[in-house]
Amino acid sequence: MTAIEKSRGRWVPVVLTVAVACALTACKKDDAPAAGPQAAQQAAPAPTPESVVAASVSAMTPDQLRDAANKAYGDNRLYAPAGNNAMEYFLALRDKVPGDAGASTALSDLLPMTVIATEQGIARDDLDDAKRLLALIGKADPNHPALGRLKASVASVEAKLKQQAQTQQLTAEEEAKRREEQARKREEDQKKLQEQQKQQAAADLQRQQQAAADAEAERQRQAAAAAEQQRQQAAAQQPAATPATPPRPRPAPSVELRAVSQPGPKFPPAAQRAGATATVQVEFTVGTDGAVSSARVVSADAPRQYQRDFEREALAAVKRWRFQPVSQATTSRRTIAFEQ
Repeated sequence: MTAIEKSRGRWVPVVLTVAVACALTACKKDDAPAAGPQAAQQAAPAPTPESVVAASVSAMTPDQLRDAANKAYGDNRLYAPAGNNAMEYFLALRDKVPGDAGASTALSDLLPMTVIATEQGIARDDLDDAKRLLALIGKADPNHPALGRLKASVASVEAKLKQQAQTQQLTAEEEAKRREEQARKREEDQKKLQEQQKQQAAADLQRQQQAAADAEAERQRQAAAAAEQQRQQAAAQQPAATPATPPRPRPAPSVELRAVSQPGPKFPPAAQRAGATATVQVEFTVGTDGAVSSARVVSADAPRQYQRDFEREALAAVKRWRFQPVSQATTSRRTIAFEQ
């Protein structure tokens, strides 16, 4: 055997060893990327009624929750985004203050819209959002009649998506596009629902105002009719004056204010939902005919975000007051209390 052949015999095992090592390394490299997407696809635990309220929200004080809830409600952040919406703030407020009437009323108003949003999320296969909304509904009302139906719908869509995943593997780009489209549709659905709610609230308010105006007009008509009837009865019962008896002079109007009608103020709707109360001191001037000719706010003890609403309703109520005629214009002050 030549020296070259001997050398070749010594190198063959070394080459085989290196080749096997390279093959094993290549297999590991091929396996590593495959494990990445699989691990990335592992979904986070679905929210539950116990965990759906963000920890940052639960850590807030009742006053902070009430302010944040009202701001979110006013900004139409009714049930999204997660951790910064009216539903979570009101739920946390109810946990901290179980007897808060404003939180209970607001949650009752928000539940129908949250149910609709859940149905829309299921329809667009957005199960992450649908499960979060389901948890919000379950925390607000564990016995809500729509819970069973919505959970069954979520389970049905999950089964459908699993079947689709087995027959069609989405690429990373396709999955990103699908989620982007889901987010776009979610935002569109929320805007449509919020617009419908605004229109419904405006229509309800208009009907309430019209009903109140009709009731006030009817009350005034009945009061005028009753006064006219009393006047006619008094005139019929009064004997005719004889020429020898001169008519008695009518007494001069008094400067003491004697109320004829003092309708109460309207409670601002937003403040009533939030459970706010207030007192407003108003200074007003009564003319000789008994009508309030001018009025202004002297002081007010009310939450800052609702102070103008309370002052406006207090002035509107005072301007509707009526008193018996007085001999001269008289200025007075009254304190009006707004209590739940």
